[in-house]
Amino acid sequence: MRPIRPLFAVRREGSARRGTSPVLAAVGLATVLALTTTACNSGGDAKASGEASASASAAGDGKIKVPDDIRQKLKEHGIDIDKWKNGAWKNWNRDQWLRQADEFINPIIKGLWDPDRMRRANDPDKGVSDNDLSGDQGVTDPTPAPVRARAVAAAYHDNAPTAGKVFFDAPGGTMVCSATVVEDPAHPGKSNLVWTAGHCVHAGKKGGWYRNIAFVPTYNNSGRTEAQLKNATREEVAPYGVWWGDWAQTSQQWIEQGGETGGQGASYDFAVIHVTPEKGSGGKSLEETVGSALPVNFNAPAVSKVAGITATGYPAAAPFDGQKLYQCQDKPGRLSIVRTDPTMYRIGCTMTGGSSGGGWVETGANGKPALVSNTSIGPVSSGWLAGPRLGPVAKGVYESVSKKFAAQ
Repeated sequence: MRPIRPLFAVRREGSARRGTSPVLAAVGLATVLALTTTACNSGGDAKASGEASASASAAGDGKIKVPDDIRQKLKEHGIDIDKWKNGAWKNWNRDQWLRQADEFINPIIKGLWDPDRMRRANDPDKGVSDNDLSGDQGVTDPTPAPVRARAVAAAYHDNAPTAGKVFFDAPGGTMVCSATVVEDPAHPGKSNLVWTAGHCVHAGKKGGWYRNIAFVPTYNNSGRTEAQLKNATREEVAPYGVWWGDWAQTSQQWIEQGGETGGQGASYDFAVIHVTPEKGSGGKSLEETVGSALPVNFNAPAVSKVAGITATGYPAAAPFDGQKLYQCQDKPGRLSIVRTDPTMYRIGCTMTGGSSGGGWVETGANGKPALVSNTSIGPVSSGWLAGPRLGPVAKGVYESVSKKFAAQ
């Protein structure tokens, strides 16, 4: 995630351990009062909801299948798609960093995400100066007291079956975020949808789509230490397989406003990834494979009526190492970064970078858990997290991905 140092230096809680490259995108927090819906005044269609999308796929014979229009756009950037899987993806030349929604490609590169590469994935947290959070003129509740993150008991699949890690490559190296398996209204009981932060798939206003995006559900399910993982097999690290993103969407607001540090675009820092198994799953969907998926609530109650929110993730910045799953539970409050943007949720939590994108779950009036946000930003010194309120823009992104694969 991106951190915010009170008051306010921000870093991303996204993906880099031991302070390597610039931080990934924003992280969000919650409040105690009514949620606002002032942000968009938009409906649920693609343009109105500010969504941006991307896709690519690989055929069973290993040949990359890319629509002609996307292939032409790639050619305009000087990219030969047929060389992509042989290492051409490592070229992050500014003119070749695909940015627009219809330019994203993510062909499967079998075996790329081996245990060692996953274990070494970084979390680029970075603190910034106070003026990186401009326009904090809306309603913000007092800073919450830190809530100590507690380790989820192994096996993770028994206690947090929808949680996992998103791995991807960025100019700064191999990166990681957290994510959640969510329901797909077009395929009840058979979802292939994953919810994470926008900054875990796209760099925002100064960059483009990240590459080699893959999801590993219940990563390190048995809770091994980093030392023990050095000798672990891929099946032990990823017992439910590696699932590649064949379509990703984030908000257009994130693409246009999001930054490496600060709170820009944080209120719209969410994304949905449609995944497909690297190795065939025998026809099983992601939801069938892990046995669970969370519904998403785009109309959560006023924060004052929420008894508590549970945030889940794999924090990677010190004192954590990114290998184990943690949770924080707290009553939310409000955080406003820009008056014209939706107020964010904020909770006390000591999780650090790497927890970005992890799901925020609240028990609804029906007594069942639902996803209501994701980790986006937090302070440099840790202590709290913030996440976007999922309103019309988020719903538009979610429904668009679902509809795209409805016939499949």
